[in-house]
Amino acid sequence: MSIKINKLEIENVKRVKAVRIEPTANGLTVIGGKNNQGKTSILDSIAWALGGERYRPSDPQRDGSVIPPNLHIVMSNGLVVERKGKNSDLKVIDPDGRKGGQQLLNDFVEQLALDLPKFMESSNREKAQALLQIIGVGVQLAELERQESEIYNRRHAIGQIADQKKKFAKEQPYFPDAPKEPISASDLIKQQQEILARNGENQWKRQNLSFLEGQAADIQRKLDELLEKQKVVLADLEIARKSALDLHDESTEELEANISNIEEINRKVRANLDKDKAEQDAQEYENQYNALTGEINDVRQKKIDLLKGAQLPLSGLSVEDGELTYNGYRWDNMSGSDQLKVSTAIVRKLNPKCGFVLLDKLEQMDLDTLREFGAWLEAEGLQAIATRVSTGDECSIIIEDGYVAGTEAPTEAVPSWKAGEF
Repeated sequence: MSIKINKLEIENVKRVKAVRIEPTANGLTVIGGKNNQGKTSILDSIAWALGGERYRPSDPQRDGSVIPPNLHIVMSNGLVVERKGKNSDLKVIDPDGRKGGQQLLNDFVEQLALDLPKFMESSNREKAQALLQIIGVGVQLAELERQESEIYNRRHAIGQIADQKKKFAKEQPYFPDAPKEPISASDLIKQQQEILARNGENQWKRQNLSFLEGQAADIQRKLDELLEKQKVVLADLEIARKSALDLHDESTEELEANISNIEEINRKVRANLDKDKAEQDAQEYENQYNALTGEINDVRQKKIDLLKGAQLPLSGLSVEDGELTYNGYRWDNMSGSDQLKVSTAIVRKLNPKCGFVLLDKLEQMDLDTLREFGAWLEAEGLQAIATRVSTGDECSIIIEDGYVAGTEAPTEAVPSWKAGEF
């Protein structure tokens, strides 16, 4: 059960002369009035009464008063908190008989509830850290964010190299008619020599044919004498004729051209190989970039899953890139009402026993936003005591010259009520 403020009496604190208030248990109690009437002094008095000496005003006693400050607050758990006398000593009356003074209050009074602007004015990252510490995932999320940042930096470097490689590859010349590998002059010359050798062998065969034909003529003339020899020669002749029919001389023209153009051809080959290598390098870096993108997405999903599994104080709250968000909006893009909702919800989560917050200067809110925030407080079972420069109907009470408007102002010498009595 969260603890709230049931009743409060304040006398002679800063601008307050004598004020009694019974805040609504759930929702918004708006203390209205013009400037310099004592509205903020009421909040300062509550903070001092419940928060301890750290909230003591530098000059707490009202100017012109001979009576010291008197504070009397009744909490919903039955505790009565008083500060009175020359030194404004603290007295905590516990119906259960417990003793401990400020220690009893510290058990349920959340410091930020007494100074909500301190939380609201902190940086977005500080707000996010507060939320993460509350829900107990700060360490895990910090590690995931460190991993994401490291991978992101690696991917960024890889992406820059990949872009440079792509640009370099695009600028390289390419010759589609060039061979895939550089050619060797010695290989071309060797091929030329082999063709010339084969052509020389063909020439020899032609000459041999002519020689055999001459022999055949001589043998014919001497047919009678050389009949047996003629048969052998004719057989050789037949073989030679058959061999000569299939002979074709090979041209060395292409090889000669290649030999003369070898440097130009090899230049093109080398250019093509450089372009292929550059494109291959660019593709490898692009693959690394895509793989790192996958790792980043995995880490981000882990962060989302981590926050989904946490007990957040308000639906829609999250932490993205180390900053607090609500319904997808960062702090500076939230409405004033949403900023108050987020702050109040986080402060309550810091100490669930604390069921109230103090808010100063709500005049920045329009009436619709004010009603919306009040309805949210009621739905959440929270109590807010706030000030607003206004005398309109939205105000629960109006403060005029240190008193609640509409009440009879007591004299300094004879107060019309006693501190601590209702």
